[in-house]
Amino acid sequence: MRPIRLLVPGNIRHSSGGNVYNARLVAGLEELGAEVDVISVDGSWPDASADERRRLGIFLGTREPDEGPGQAVLIVDGLVAVGAPDELEYAAKAGRQIWVLVHMPVLESSGPAALEDEANALRAATGVICTSTSAASVLTKRGLPQAQVVLPGVDPAPRAAGSAPPHLAVVAALLPNKDQVLTVEALARIQDLEWTASFVGSDQADPGYAREVRAAIAANGLQERVRLEGELTGEALEVEWARTNLTLLVSRTEAFGMAVTESLAHGIPVLVREGTGAVEALGTAGQAADDGGPRLPGATLPLPAGGNESPDRLAGSLRQWLTDQQVRESWRKTALDARSRLPDWSITARKMLGIMAGTE
Repeated sequence: MRPIRLLVPGNIRHSSGGNVYNARLVAGLEELGAEVDVISVDGSWPDASADERRRLGIFLGTREPDEGPGQAVLIVDGLVAVGAPDELEYAAKAGRQIWVLVHMPVLESSGPAALEDEANALRAATGVICTSTSAASVLTKRGLPQAQVVLPGVDPAPRAAGSAPPHLAVVAALLPNKDQVLTVEALARIQDLEWTASFVGSDQADPGYAREVRAAIAANGLQERVRLEGELTGEALEVEWARTNLTLLVSRTEAFGMAVTESLAHGIPVLVREGTGAVEALGTAGQAADDGGPRLPGATLPLPAGGNESPDRLAGSLRQWLTDQQVRESWRKTALDARSRLPDWSITARKMLGIMAGTE
């Protein structure tokens, strides 16, 4: 088994889905006997400077001779790769085996130059591995011949007891894409019902947006009912999961949404935005209903951008869940049933090794 060198962005310091995936992948690979060297590459990725890209080239081994069987296999986080297409091309010409691990494709709104950099970087790679089917689909629609999919795993977790009144949680860094302001606006429309809510995630990833979220909470008089808990880990995070009855992930774009499967591991149903990769996460352990359709541990909602339609629609779904005991019990039962069917991280690591060995 050849050693593996994983290059990850050094500028993403909050607990992002990509960081969690990378860390759990490394642990899984090492448990299978792989030798893994993780290198945190400094730089403002994907918009790195020329010096930062040159430093990446050294890590890629563009100046090293190909040492054959002992040469490390390189896995480059997609956020780094798309910022340095030339360096990946040089490394490929030097005979390096390079796999690009894509957590989230470049957004269309990033512009033609960014999309071209992505295309060039991925063409230079030995292969492309995506962490969701939705990410792979985007890349193949853009012309990539093939993209493998290695879904995230999830750790077994204790069953959440929930709270009375019901407690809602949004587990994501405070970022515009995660749309916590939309959730605040929806909660403002159901103040006549009993509930509490918390936002669990870094408020340092985008301090400006974090201020917007705080301002929305204050403007709607929700300070006593909605708490910003910051980034939680370990026992503190488990305490939060234990008191939660429903999780929301209404990101505008989402490749997968590991918070969804983490919620299901605790037996907590989830509301997600339709048309995002979070729908795949919600259906990971879903069952067929009596009519043959999917029976999801929660619901998917169409939430268009702008106007009052989305807050009204989200508020309406929350109101139904809070007031209809049958809906609440059905979602809870399906979430509890899903716990035994969630994939673990050993499956993720084994598939990754299989792809790099050419057996998948």
